[in-house]
Amino acid sequence: MGKIIAVANQKGGVGKTTTSVNLAASLAAMEHPTLLIDFDPQANGTSGVGIDPKSVTASTYEILIGSTPAQDAILETETPFLSLIPSHINLVGAEIEMVEIPDRERMLRRALEPIRDQFDFIIIDCPPSLGLLTLNSLTASDSVLIPVQAEYFALEGLGQLLNTIKLVRQHLNPDLEIEGVVLTMFDARLRLANQVASEVRRYFGEKVFNTIVQRNVRLSEAPSFGRPVLLYDATSTGSRNYIGLAREVLHANQAVLAEMAKTSTQAESH
Repeated sequence: MGKIIAVANQKGGVGKTTTSVNLAASLAAMEHPTLLIDFDPQANGTSGVGIDPKSVTASTYEILIGSTPAQDAILETETPFLSLIPSHINLVGAEIEMVEIPDRERMLRRALEPIRDQFDFIIIDCPPSLGLLTLNSLTASDSVLIPVQAEYFALEGLGQLLNTIKLVRQHLNPDLEIEGVVLTMFDARLRLANQVASEVRRYFGEKVFNTIVQRNVRLSEAPSFGRPVLLYDATSTGSRNYIGLAREVLHANQAVLAEMAKTSTQAESH
């Protein structure tokens, strides 16, 4: 069973898609079969790995409403070991369409069940809101990774997200954990950035990743070329940061990976 990690923060512009794309690409670079699920109607994660959202025939919208099995929506990317379920602007209408459906918060979870075993990691790029799409992501996931921008209002709104996570645990997914908090867009020259970092560490303690994602021109440029930063400039600070983050995620999930390896060995022997 692949580990499903939702990358969530209802605040826009905190590096959520950047983190989803580049964490997924970094895990794939370490030869872990990884699936990136673009669950944001803006489809920036889709274009960020070089796939034109307009050309997509099966997307997260179709798998969510059940008209296409998840397996049929999986696309390969130019990064070895990295697959994608793309998004499409149609996803905007999904929240309205789902309102009348019973058990609507578990639709993504059900859709992903048949494909979980194909991947070591499944990374879900959530939309910047706490609506039904994000609820579906949190219900389908084993853990949530929270990118926090090292800026003045960084912790504003996080209480709301943590409250949503608590409600999801109570009613929909009791096993949901916080994978960790990653500081993004960090500029070490700014005193404010360092103050925010220490405030975030005080608030979240050991849940804050040691890796900090610094402001980096190459990281900002990469999406316009439709490539994760690793493929765009492997020597850049952005690449090094996300490889560091991927290593921390792998280290924290050693037991999960060992269990997966054991299960696949048993399956092969039968």
